[in-house]
Amino acid sequence: MELWQEMIRSSVHTVDDLVEKFSIDREVAERLDEFFQARINPYYLSLIRYPGDPIWLQCVPDIAELEDIDAPEDPLNEDDMSPVPNITHRYPDRALFLVTSQCGLYCRFCTRKRKVGDQSKISMRTLDSAFRYLEQHTEISDVILSGGDPLMLTDSMLEKILARLRQIKHIQVIRLGTKMPCVLPHRITPQLCEMLKKYHPIYVNTHFNHPWEITDVSRKACGMLVDSGIPVGNQCVLMKGVNDNAETMKELMKGLLAMRVRPYYIYQADLTKGANHFRTPIRVGLEIMDKLRGHISGLAVPQFVIDAPGGGGKIPLLPNYVISQDEEKIVLRNFKYNIYEYPDVREETVSTDASMFMRKTPRRRTLQKKDKIKKIKIPVIQNGA
Repeated sequence: MELWQEMIRSSVHTVDDLVEKFSIDREVAERLDEFFQARINPYYLSLIRYPGDPIWLQCVPDIAELEDIDAPEDPLNEDDMSPVPNITHRYPDRALFLVTSQCGLYCRFCTRKRKVGDQSKISMRTLDSAFRYLEQHTEISDVILSGGDPLMLTDSMLEKILARLRQIKHIQVIRLGTKMPCVLPHRITPQLCEMLKKYHPIYVNTHFNHPWEITDVSRKACGMLVDSGIPVGNQCVLMKGVNDNAETMKELMKGLLAMRVRPYYIYQADLTKGANHFRTPIRVGLEIMDKLRGHISGLAVPQFVIDAPGGGGKIPLLPNYVISQDEEKIVLRNFKYNIYEYPDVREETVSTDASMFMRKTPRRRTLQKKDKIKKIKIPVIQNGA
């Protein structure tokens, strides 16, 4: 048995563990266990510095989860977009492929808690129908392995899935959606990396939410993946009490970039049953983005997105940098709240009839040397856009 598997076995996961480790009332612990079980492996448990800190909030069950009974269990409508078991097909050229129900850590904000931890909901027995679906749908060029966490599979089982996918000629990119580099970095071994290299192009999207999760062990894990030719991106969730301020996010994004992990998304927290106490006002995310863009390297600036309820997909949000726009110009503000005018280009439009082409706009305005970009200094606007 490998070290990471031993650590999974040693996880905090029973009602007795919750009572003993976190002094949770037994009746509450029993109700929480029935709602969504706990799993906190020894490594991630060691990152907790004090009760209620950003690490604690992400992994320790809380009575607040039981007070949120009205939110949907499937806020992203994944089940209705599942043509066969294990597959969610929302975007034209991409498919989500659920390969296991297990995770190295059960996050309290999980948007898929209706399935995670329940082997009957994500079953290995139904993989064949998923492979057949992927084979038949030639428009799919990008497959994201998720679950649960695909790195909860053994190397040999994961390789069987990757090898089968590589037999499907129209699948160009395989992505692994895994939190292991963050929550159990011991899973990233030389043997795993050597195996993954055989099935390039492989990409990894991982999930760090707070700077305290960046440790020597997690840096080593991410470095091993990158050194194996695997680009690693990060998707974090904006959460109250965890990372809902610009300084924390700056530290996180710069720390990720320093260990060669590209910040990819900041998600507005989903409308998930049992997790709405983590949600922040949307303006908080916009204010954070306003304090990232222009203040740290563009390489470290992710997209802030809402995964639209009901299966609408990811929709990016930005602070409002456009002050006004007309046919002649666009008026913009930059990260210092200075205002700039940029002359626009009038496009020629052409219409046809039976005999001739007619220009509807006889003139085309282009930027000449005499044109100048106007700059106007204005006071700082509070609260971003």
